[in-house]
This record gives sequence, C-alpha cells and structure tokens, in this order.
Amino acid sequence: MAYAIIETGGKQVRVEPGRFYDIELLAVEPDEKVTIDAVLLVQNNGEVTIGQPLVAGATVEGTVLRHLRGRKVLVYKMKPKKKTRKKRGHRQEITRLLIDSITFNGTVLTAEVTATAETPEATPETEAAE
Repeated sequence: MAYAIIETGGKQVRVEPGRFYDIELLAVEPDEKVTIDAVLLVQNNGEVTIGQPLVAGATVEGTVLRHLRGRKVLVYKMKPKKKTRKKRGHRQEITRLLIDSITFNGTVLTAEVTATAETPEATPETEAAE
C-alpha cells in the first residue's frame, strides 16, 4: 500500500490512491484534474522518502468530485453582567478530491484494482440457469 503526505490549504493530509478527501476550497471546476506538487513524504512498499521540505520528483494527481460546504460551527461570545452577546455561524467551503495516482521519480503508484471487482465470478445459480 502506497501513500503520501501532501500540503494543501495550509494543512497536511495523508492520501492514498483510490480514496477521496475533503480539503480546503480549490479554484478548479468539478471533474477537472489537479496536480499537487507539495509532497512532504512518499511511502511505497516499506520504502519511505522524506522531503526537505518537499520530495523532489513526487506529485499527486487527483480529480475534483464536487464543491460543498462543511458543517456549521457556532461562535458565541458573551460578556457576563454586561448584556453583550454575539452569536455567529461559519461554514467552511470544501473541495472533495479523489486521488488518482501518486508519481515518484517517474513511477506511477496507483490503487490496486481487485480481480473480483472487474470480472464477476460464476455462481451456481447462474450456471444452472444457462
């Protein structure tokens, strides 16, 4: 299993190919490809490569699935005995990103697709029907 740690939106996220992640809003339309060059760490089959600060020759490619808004966070400020109260809400803009592949020194690390998912196995019920 290969993974990478990337930096996006001022945060560090551990990503794996074939999974989606909610990150800070990207100025990209849905269904477009995104390449992230800020890769801090790459792990592939037990070999760990750590950047100083970034890993040279490593990129992460993904597809923007959609843009959405996070859960509402309430900010409540009150000063006791002064009748001063402020109640404000905030919803963060989020981009849902599907990681397609991790590229390291020209080698593309993608998610392993299981053979059972590609070809359905014959079951006794389908063999009897034929």
